[in-house]
Amino acid sequence: MKIKLINRNEEDYTKERSQDVKKVFKNYDPKLKPFLAAMPHTDGVTALARSPTVTNSLVTGTADGEVRIWDIAQKRTLRKLVGHSGAIKGISYAPDGETCVTCSTDCTVKLWKVPYAPFEAGVVQADAYPVYEFQAKSALRSINHHWNSYTFATGSNVVDIWDHNRSEPIQSFTWGSDAITSVRFNPAEPDIFASTGSDRGIALYDLRTSTPIRKLVMQTRSNALAWNPMEAFNFTVANEDCNLYSFDMRKLQSSTCVHKDFVSSVMDVDYSPTGREFVAGGYDRSVRIFAYNGGHSREVYTTKRMQRVFAVCYSGDGSYVFSGSDDMNLRVWKSEASEQLGIQLPREKRQHAYRKALLERYKHMPEIKRIVRHKHLPVAIYKTANMRRTVQESDKKKLRRRIEHSKPGSITVKPERKKKILAELE
Repeated sequence: MKIKLINRNEEDYTKERSQDVKKVFKNYDPKLKPFLAAMPHTDGVTALARSPTVTNSLVTGTADGEVRIWDIAQKRTLRKLVGHSGAIKGISYAPDGETCVTCSTDCTVKLWKVPYAPFEAGVVQADAYPVYEFQAKSALRSINHHWNSYTFATGSNVVDIWDHNRSEPIQSFTWGSDAITSVRFNPAEPDIFASTGSDRGIALYDLRTSTPIRKLVMQTRSNALAWNPMEAFNFTVANEDCNLYSFDMRKLQSSTCVHKDFVSSVMDVDYSPTGREFVAGGYDRSVRIFAYNGGHSREVYTTKRMQRVFAVCYSGDGSYVFSGSDDMNLRVWKSEASEQLGIQLPREKRQHAYRKALLERYKHMPEIKRIVRHKHLPVAIYKTANMRRTVQESDKKKLRRRIEHSKPGSITVKPERKKKILAELE
């Protein structure tokens, strides 16, 4: 019979005088931390895109116009793409994974060849130049490639559809927006795409028609949009009011879920390939992972040096999360903070499965629920979250008192999922 004991010498952690610093026990094993690596750039990282064919390829764009192709496994730059003179606002891969397109505030779209990572280790960085250049009429803020054909959409003051073999747009869509902030094609129904604009609108389009389909107007502007890859009708938008909203495109009168926890504007969102969760980055310098139907985040990632997060992305296998921030770094995180990486023995796999089953079985217990939900936050985020909670509770209390002292039925209360929706246009 084996008995495991934790034995500590009392002298090691007992203070002899009140002025002594109390020893804090920490686990410094990097294998147990969610943060894996940081890859430096020359300016703030503003755009990310993962390869649809290989899991170790990632393209990043920065605010000074630099585009880099990364070999994530070796933590090295494969190519430095030279050509843009303005900030990179969007990157998207072609479906074959061999080319990508980038858009910038210099009013150009450039088409690049993407090489595969060589097997040999070491530095292989080299400069590369665009294969083709498309000239737009105004500054571009978003780009997304079609999932099946060699066409892509760009967002400026209008939504333009381009073909690889044409120098001019083959289609243009507009619906009363000064600036398009995000454009995304539906992965299941590629001819349908959605856009978000500075007029606080979310618009749906169909390439088979010459006019937009439907538009939703919200109280605050949406910064980014992402489609669920497994549920063709569902998408999620990152909003300026610190929340994310999930919608069903068949019923836009109400959101299917409101995802909370950020304390500042949400800048970007991207779904996992499984469609069961998504990652979002915020202006409050944090990265959060949500379940697709969860109102609160499952994980929150921060570091002392990380600044405002402008771009986030899942890896192709869903095991990692990438974030690009204003402090000129691309960061790599584990999607499961406590997951053991590397090759696991059958005994270890059974042990992890058993622990997950235990957690799933007893997750309703208050003690287990408190441990799972507890997350360490930076002081700034913690204080701001408390202040926001106080303001929200005061608003709810004020509303209850108004209802109590008013004529019955004179005050209508909108549910949380409909509160931020102003109108639906067709």
